[in-house]
Amino acid sequence: MTRRELLTSFAAIPLLSRVARSAPAAPVAISVCRTYSPAEVLAAMTVLCDQIGGLGRLVANKTVTLKVNLTGSPSQRIHGLAPGRTHYTHPQAVMALCHLLDKAGARRIRIVEGAFGSSGPLEDFLLDSGWNLRALTSTAKNIEFENTNTLGKGREYHRLKVPGGGLIFPAWDLNHSYVDTDVFVSMAKLKNHATCGVTLSMKNCFGITPASIYGDDAGVDAPNESPAAGRLSSCHDGSRGPAKSSPQELDPSSPRQPGYRMPRITAELASARPVDLAFIDGIETVVGGEGPWIGPNLRPVNPGVMMLGTNPVATDTVATAVMGYNPRSRRGEPPFHECDNTLLLAESLGVGTADLNQIEVAGVPIAKARFPFES
Repeated sequence: MTRRELLTSFAAIPLLSRVARSAPAAPVAISVCRTYSPAEVLAAMTVLCDQIGGLGRLVANKTVTLKVNLTGSPSQRIHGLAPGRTHYTHPQAVMALCHLLDKAGARRIRIVEGAFGSSGPLEDFLLDSGWNLRALTSTAKNIEFENTNTLGKGREYHRLKVPGGGLIFPAWDLNHSYVDTDVFVSMAKLKNHATCGVTLSMKNCFGITPASIYGDDAGVDAPNESPAAGRLSSCHDGSRGPAKSSPQELDPSSPRQPGYRMPRITAELASARPVDLAFIDGIETVVGGEGPWIGPNLRPVNPGVMMLGTNPVATDTVATAVMGYNPRSRRGEPPFHECDNTLLLAESLGVGTADLNQIEVAGVPIAKARFPFES
């Protein structure tokens, strides 16, 4: 850890404690679900929704945007399994939630993702990933799709400021879908992450940044509306900045280490674009990383759980505990072996609490749902 990082960590300690005591409690529900059988997933999802107080109060007559986790190319497989069984949000979970949202009175449902290496229609990416779009669109009225790597169907990017000024960037320019909505849902996977320790509902939102502005082949002066690369450089190691038309870094001399930058960017994105509903698919997943590019250490597992909450920090805190970790671990402790703790950083920004003692857990207790990701 550099001197700058050490001083930053010490300076944050009083704030972390203060926010942890004052952040509002939000319920998080856990349900057992062993398979992706449509009936079993729908039954478990229904229970989860009921346990957090129902969907009607959140979504009735509103536009609901679902950000799914489809990290990496659909051609990459782990042990030959469909991506939804390893590192993607499973389409069956999306179908179940869409059905329940429609039943609860949602006016419009928009499914979004910054499709890896693509500026084309999200529908094409979903088909390449093995999704049955006819079955999906039959679950609810008015389902639409958008690839948020570019302007897409919008006329302009929307600038969302980070409350308090930000940690790495003061504001973010995003596709209209993240603003033109009433309810924002993060549909994540229960996974480790090579750089951030865990990838849950907040880390899923790292993918809301458009590759046209923040990607490896983003525009220099203005967005490149035909990006074909990911978003590593601007966000990962800062080796290049975003397009000059967008807000630049607060401190270009800050550490370039991904374990310093990415947790902070994830936390400030959760602050700038709040998550209203956080879902985590832990029915089947992988241990050891976030996707096939990690290498042979990835191992498919079947934790057999799903989680749902109305606060992303609280939901990710419970999920981290289900994975067998201490949610308040510091850098160098599992799972944050080489990175800072995104949960504590988001807590310091006032997004929510990472204190299990302040979180109401409904349904299956953490102790019974626990599936250790590290021995």
